[in-house]
Amino acid sequence: MSILEVGIVGYGLAGSVFHAPLIAAEPRTRLATVVTGSARRAEQARRDHPGVRVVPDVDALFEDIGTLDLLVIASPNDTHAPLAQRALRAGVAVVVDKPFAVTCAEAEEVLAAAQSAGVALSVFQNRRWDGDFLTVASLIASGRLGEVRRFESRFERWRPVSKGGWRESGAPEQGAGLLFDLGSHLLDQAFALFGPVHSVYCELDRRREGIWTDDDVFLALTHACGVRSHLWASAVTPLLGPRFRVLGSTAGYRSFGLDPQEEALRAGRRPGDEGWGTVESDRWGTFGAEPDLAPEPTLPGDYPAFYAAMAAAVLDGTPVPVDPYDALVTTRLLEAARESAQTERIVRV
Repeated sequence: MSILEVGIVGYGLAGSVFHAPLIAAEPRTRLATVVTGSARRAEQARRDHPGVRVVPDVDALFEDIGTLDLLVIASPNDTHAPLAQRALRAGVAVVVDKPFAVTCAEAEEVLAAAQSAGVALSVFQNRRWDGDFLTVASLIASGRLGEVRRFESRFERWRPVSKGGWRESGAPEQGAGLLFDLGSHLLDQAFALFGPVHSVYCELDRRREGIWTDDDVFLALTHACGVRSHLWASAVTPLLGPRFRVLGSTAGYRSFGLDPQEEALRAGRRPGDEGWGTVESDRWGTFGAEPDLAPEPTLPGDYPAFYAAMAAAVLDGTPVPVDPYDALVTTRLLEAARESAQTERIVRV
């Protein structure tokens, strides 16, 4: 069986918690190289993945890039597009963590580089494999909700004191802030479910002391199909709302809490462990129409599906797990959202 040699640029939260364990769990991929300038993270990578090669910077990586089949870019947001182009031009397949790029111009350059090189390119939108999202998608596809009219989605946290780090201290031009972080997931999920967007309205606020970019976000999308999506991302929510609330012409669905896969990965659990991705019955969502409401089982989450599909794309020529043109759409929506917040008006897209 052919096995892809995979490299990761960056071994922070994204690289160490999300990408590396999923790559290690996929039979057709092997984590071969990690790029990090941190001695502490280098040692962690060696402990986590015995035999992995650790290099201190991307220049050292690209001196020997021909040994890799796939490069995962999990470095700060403003480096995503330049590094992706560099790898693609070297003929190496690429997975870019979200956000795909900071501007549409950058995103288009990455897509052009992939097309010119003829190699696979995808974006790591792992939240498409959250169990609650898969449940929402299943309910919509089955018609049990009737005609969907409104979609609400939230990633809310209560962190009244900033933890620091570039995502909170960086500038919006660097892709810092919640809009580019959790907002990328929210926009991608809404687009995946309901398709093209006609207009965007956005509110961006900076609520806490000591940060330089948005930590409280609201987005309103009007889709071409008529669905209205209302999306929230916040670090300053003392009372959390539902993760999803979907309202249709015959029924609705509501769920609370987050998919358990991230928590499991942070705790050191791995795909294949008993009960991976499953949600206990006391955390299921609610389906129906007042007063006839009932628990709705949450489908199992499946983050491992991403790298299984990516391996198949590179080795077998099947479609990549997330179309990079979807990432271009998300980047356009992010740009429209920033424009809306700055001008305090609805932006047509």
